[in-house]
Amino acid sequence: MTDPVLSLRGISKRYGPLEVLKNVSLDVYPGEVVALLGENGAGKSTLSGIIAGSRTPSEGTMTWQGQPYAPASPREAIDKGVVLIHQELQLLPELTIAENVFIGRWPMKNGVVDRAEMIKRAQEQLSRLNLHVPATRKVAGLSTANQQLIEIAKALALDAKLLILDEPTAALGGAETEALFEQVRKLRSEGVGIIYISHRMEEIKQITDRVVVLRDGERVQEFADSATPVRTIVESMVGRPLDRLFPALPVPRQQPVLEVDGLTAADGTFRDVTFEVRAGEILGIAGLVGAGRTELVRAIAGADPVRSGTVRLNGEGLTLRSPADAIAKGIVMVPEDRKLQGLVVSHRIGENLVYANLDRFGGRWITPSMKRDLARKAISTFGIKGRGEQLASDLSGGNQQKIVIAKWLMRDPKVVVLDEPTRGIDVGARAGIYDIIVGLAKKGVAVIVVSSDLEEVLGVSNRILVLAQGKQAGILDREQANDVSVMELATI
Repeated sequence: MTDPVLSLRGISKRYGPLEVLKNVSLDVYPGEVVALLGENGAGKSTLSGIIAGSRTPSEGTMTWQGQPYAPASPREAIDKGVVLIHQELQLLPELTIAENVFIGRWPMKNGVVDRAEMIKRAQEQLSRLNLHVPATRKVAGLSTANQQLIEIAKALALDAKLLILDEPTAALGGAETEALFEQVRKLRSEGVGIIYISHRMEEIKQITDRVVVLRDGERVQEFADSATPVRTIVESMVGRPLDRLFPALPVPRQQPVLEVDGLTAADGTFRDVTFEVRAGEILGIAGLVGAGRTELVRAIAGADPVRSGTVRLNGEGLTLRSPADAIAKGIVMVPEDRKLQGLVVSHRIGENLVYANLDRFGGRWITPSMKRDLARKAISTFGIKGRGEQLASDLSGGNQQKIVIAKWLMRDPKVVVLDEPTRGIDVGARAGIYDIIVGLAKKGVAVIVVSSDLEEVLGVSNRILVLAQGKQAGILDREQANDVSVMELATI
């Protein structure tokens, strides 16, 4: 049998008295894709960081191609051929795509950067991923999905021998995901070892050769066949029997709460969209990346301008020039990027709850005890695992998302828009988010859910609006909707 390209033995990591990794051993062989699974906080990111040189283990040893391996920095790891693509985007927005792809290792000619060669090579990597944007364009303003593909293009340009992909498809649609999978299969055939981290279980079955499960910092299970039933793998991750993932949906009421008629974006990213959302209804919005899903809901939430069309709330026509206008009327949005747009991650839980509700305090001085009370109530109501004085940055993705939702629900909104509500959140925490979404509908709130995860859209929606290239391709009732019918409309 081929020798492993990477071997870990007895890897542990401690932060003071807290042990986040405990005696983990792992082999990765050339030309295989190993799924590394676990709930948020299981130790996946810490282990990946140790392999990629951004963290040092407290105990244990590693070998790379049979030789001792202990990278002191990501640069040392990259020089060996070990590349980590982070879940959190790390691009520089004011540089071009090409400059981001080759940052720190620009091709040189006669002592200066060979820009023509850099642009040519960057464009080749973008084409491999079916990303058809000029490499000379600045990163600023690109969608999250396109930025994720640029991060992947950076790794492809590095000629990696071991590639660690941390939630690479979290913001990607079906076509973009398949383009990525095509490259993963090609790299596997070329002998590259790949560690694949994802919460999307169907992807694990499609792309990986075996599955390693971490729980509470320990390696608890390995499945030699990725075709192992999803329920079996998930129960190993969470350490308990798994109940149903999606709760039963309530029957919507008859009266429409939100009515959108002929809405067209100022920049044309979506055109002539018409729909309504009734009280107690969850409307899913599906489509490929670039279809205009996020742009549509941002316009409804007052974040982006429109050229034409109307938005009515309980029959009243609205003019929404800013998110503050929408919030004042009762329309709130949980954005796609919770860390950049939904939270001040360097501030405490209680402070984040207050920021979205300052007007509700009537100009009173907000005392520390008031913030603690808000946090205590939110933690109890939404099952947040944290303390009121804890920084938002210290929480898992699922608990951060619950804070974003909690801060808006304190306002008793009429319409709640959620854009990619479970992006980067583990299976166990997803069930809690779905319970909150369905709980809103049961209270008569009109809910809109945008998601690139087709299973999620199908599981939580009463109806599904499908966008294709900025146009409304159709609206499917729950009984009509399945993965085939949605994708047929999305690819018109």
